[in-house]
Amino acid sequence: MNQVVLLLGGNIGNVKSVFSETIKLIETLCGKLLLKSNLYESEAWGFSSNNNFLNQAIKIETELSAMDLLKSTQSIELKLGREQKTSIEYQSRLIDIDILFYNSDIINTETLIIPHSKLHLRKFTLDCLMDIIPSYIHPKLKQSIRELYEQCTDTEKVWPYE
Repeated sequence: MNQVVLLLGGNIGNVKSVFSETIKLIETLCGKLLLKSNLYESEAWGFSSNNNFLNQAIKIETELSAMDLLKSTQSIELKLGREQKTSIEYQSRLIDIDILFYNSDIINTETLIIPHSKLHLRKFTLDCLMDIIPSYIHPKLKQSIRELYEQCTDTEKVWPYE
């Protein structure tokens, strides 16, 4: 079985409800839910938006390969109403599912980069990860999530979602 950490994000519509549906679909199509972080709210990262984002990290156990997991998470995004990406720029979205870690594998292909290349730069991601895997050692950076969190220079505001 593969241990995987995913990050859910969204800022359009009833995001909390979309996350619930996303997790149900992940459990049906991908694997068993092991852990989930609290919900965190933050301002948009990397672009300007009138809507704040919600984020949540989940850890699952799956038999799927990394590429099959990517295909499944992308199909879940589309099933829930996410529009196809029209550019490489960041934009508001109904749901986004990022694969942050897949076991301790390092994968670098045209369509999939694991560990996620920007997770250590984003406070909203690290806040979520601190809830579920603070001692996990980043396979590429060789530091714990706690160490990455303490060193993060991201100044965007992140707060627990009420």
